[in-house]
Amino acid sequence: MYAFEIEKPTTLADALAALKEEDAQALAGGQTLIPSLKARLAMPSKLVSLAGIEEIKGICTADDGRLCIGGGTTHGAIAREAADRFPGLAGLAAKIGDPAVRNRGTIGGSLANNDPSACYPSAALACGATIVTDRREIAAGEFFLGLFETALEEGELITEVRFEVPEASNYQKFEQPASRFPLVGVFVARYADRGGVGVTGASEGGVFRWNEAEEALASNWSADALEGLSVPADGMIEDLHGTPEYRAHLVKVMTQRAVAAAG
Repeated sequence: MYAFEIEKPTTLADALAALKEEDAQALAGGQTLIPSLKARLAMPSKLVSLAGIEEIKGICTADDGRLCIGGGTTHGAIAREAADRFPGLAGLAAKIGDPAVRNRGTIGGSLANNDPSACYPSAALACGATIVTDRREIAAGEFFLGLFETALEEGELITEVRFEVPEASNYQKFEQPASRFPLVGVFVARYADRGGVGVTGASEGGVFRWNEAEEALASNWSADALEGLSVPADGMIEDLHGTPEYRAHLVKVMTQRAVAAAG
C-alpha cells in the first residue's frame, strides 16, 4: 500500500463535498478498490468512505411496487432482506464471493465499477432497473457503456437502485472456482408482457441483453423456447478459462437453466 488520507462522512452531503477535492475517490465496500490500491492500479490521495452513510442503505417497497435498494446496501443484506420480495435478486446476492465479500461489498459499488464479470449488472439490465444518483435517474440500458465504463460522471454517487419486481426470476452462473466470478452469468426475469435476459462475464463489451431470447420467452416462457437459438461467438471473451465458442455455448445453457429454475 501507499500513504493516503481517508475521510469518513456520515451524511451524503458531506461525502459529496469531500469528493469535490482534487484526487479524491469514493470507497464503497472496497472489494475492488482495495486490491487495486495494493497493486498500484489506482493511487488516489484521498479515499472517501461511504460505509457510515445510513441514508443510502436499506431496502423498501415504493408506492408503485418497485423494490428500492440503497446504493450502500451490502450483498449480504440483500440476500437476507429481499428473499421474500425479490427471490431472484436475493439468490444472486447470496452467490457473490464468500461471506467476507458479501458483508462488505455493496450493490452501488458493484454497479459503479461495472466489472465485466460482476453479477448485478445482468439483473439490472434484465429487469430494466433505474439507477438513481445524487444528480439524476439513469435507465439501466443507458448506464452500462462497456468494460468498467458507466454513465456516471466525476464525483457522482449511486444512492439507490429501483427494480420492477418480476413475476418470476432466477440467476445462474458458471463459476471460475478460484475467484467465484462467473465465466458466464445469466439473470432472467418474467413479466406479464415481456421477458428479460441479462448476460454477464461473457462479452468483451461487458454486460448485455440477449434480445433474441427475450423475444422467444415473451410468448413461451420455457427452456424449450430457446432450443433453436444461439449466441454468436464473435466478441466473446477468450482467456485461459475458455474460448469464445465455449462462452457462447454457456450463455444458452445458463439461460435455459435459469428459465427452468424460475418456473
